[in-house]
Amino acid sequence: MSVDERRLAAIVSTDVVGYSRLMGVDEAGTLAALRAHRAELIDPAIAVHGGRIVKTMGDGLLLEFPSVVEATQCALEVQQGMAERNADVAAAEQLVFRIGVNLGDIIIDGDDIHGDGVNIAARLQESADPGGICISSRVYDDVRDRLDVEFIDSGLEEFKNIKRPIHVWRWPENIAGGARRQSSSEPSPALPDKPSVVVLPFDNLSADPEQEFLADGIVETITAALSRIRSFFVIARNTAYTYKGKATNVIDIGRELGVAYVLEGSIQRAAGRVRITVQLVETDGGAHVWAERYDGNIDDIFDLQDRITEHVAGALQPSIRIAEIERSRRKHPQDLGAYDYAMRAMPHVWVLEKEESEIGFDLLNKSLEIDPDYPLALALAGWCHAQRSVYNWADDIADSQAEALRLAERAAQLSGDDPLILTVLGTVHTFVENQGTARILLERAVALDPNSAWAWSRLGWIENYTENADRAIEHLERALRLSPLDPMNFNNYVALGCAHEVKQDYDQAVVFLKRALEERPHADWIYRNVAASLCGAGRMEEAQVAFSRLMEVYPDLTAAKVKKAMPFTEEFMDRMCEHLKKLGLPD
Repeated sequence: MSVDERRLAAIVSTDVVGYSRLMGVDEAGTLAALRAHRAELIDPAIAVHGGRIVKTMGDGLLLEFPSVVEATQCALEVQQGMAERNADVAAAEQLVFRIGVNLGDIIIDGDDIHGDGVNIAARLQESADPGGICISSRVYDDVRDRLDVEFIDSGLEEFKNIKRPIHVWRWPENIAGGARRQSSSEPSPALPDKPSVVVLPFDNLSADPEQEFLADGIVETITAALSRIRSFFVIARNTAYTYKGKATNVIDIGRELGVAYVLEGSIQRAAGRVRITVQLVETDGGAHVWAERYDGNIDDIFDLQDRITEHVAGALQPSIRIAEIERSRRKHPQDLGAYDYAMRAMPHVWVLEKEESEIGFDLLNKSLEIDPDYPLALALAGWCHAQRSVYNWADDIADSQAEALRLAERAAQLSGDDPLILTVLGTVHTFVENQGTARILLERAVALDPNSAWAWSRLGWIENYTENADRAIEHLERALRLSPLDPMNFNNYVALGCAHEVKQDYDQAVVFLKRALEERPHADWIYRNVAASLCGAGRMEEAQVAFSRLMEVYPDLTAAKVKKAMPFTEEFMDRMCEHLKKLGLPD
């Protein structure tokens, strides 16, 4: 069969949630359980529905089916069967699968298959909730009237290395978003003793999906402005965005996030006009507090954002001073195109993975070509350079640090009272080991914006870098409360792991570091700490596995490069690198 032969096929991708953690706890038991599930449930279901196993990948399977209905039915039977098989198993020992199903063009290569259709199935699987299934719109169109199950519309989602957004549908409804939402068994956060609000993603009602950036930008600006009012408690943007494209119930959201109010809205753009509709809703009962509609020219978008912020603040707390509103305004770019590119860059910037960071950096450069003095774009571009240095992505770490500092300082010169920009500048100073300056900048950021989850997180990192582990844990837990569903929280778990590494409590460090990897398995830089902590705990076989993974991604890594990238104390870095050198890291 020719390598260039193509055909349309239904592709299924599966993997086990938290497989590395399970193997670390009980390797033999986990392997035995997986083999039993395969033999008694999964493989028979594949055969019944006419599928074939293309290949196995440790805990994962790549499957091909001639029919999307059969592929989806097989996925449903596996997930329903696994729920029954896990019913009497302790939660910490359960094997739980994620499954992605796609219909697409594949390239035949002997018994193997490749192509965009396979890649999309893999990304859908990564996005699926534990115990759930993600399917593409092409699959949904074929199965919606043929299977007696309901899939929930999750909207357009962007995936790594996939050029276009994919329309995603999820099953089942009762765990949609379960990987990111709070478990119903967990206690709800207590309401703060101040007005508390989450600004949900606005609906884009424009005919053009490319206008999504405009809706996202409005939410970003309103959230940032409200956050800087000291008498408010505002959930961070990243957590709010986990609700994007999902059916929402304000009462449930209030319970999940521990807030009294939800701000929701929509934006519609036609020609040069824009209409924004917003409403403020109480989460205790769902009563509407206030609603308004704003019409204007697209050129007036920043003025409209400011007006909405003022009205929301006044509705939440009528006594709020105008001075606080004025102080909350950011410097707007001179051109909407610069704003567009910066908004598009933000999701990529926060992933903390090399390829994603490069995509974000390219978009920020386009923003700066239009408006070289746009502080937000300058600051985020500086953060991209800082990532290159601290995560050992750059060949010349000193050069990346210098460029990060230059861009961040330029942003601060133009907008020195912006908490995000101060946080970026403080973060960059930590990486060049100016910890005193960094602390001053980050403390100013949280004074201006006490709701800045990222600023509190970076303060936690400073305490790690200076070996004040207990203080670090305090700041990191505060960041988690401000943004409990934040996709960036994996980085807080890394920081908590490092805090325990500072305390030389290596087993507990591994718990947090592995949790971070479960949430962001492609953040390979975490293996620096995982391998070192496992070695410190005396778990040498596991340490060697983690070290091998690290060296696959960083084949030229040395102890000197690790020490140059990571701004911990000399004593900490000596301990860490001694552990890595025991595993084979060269000097």
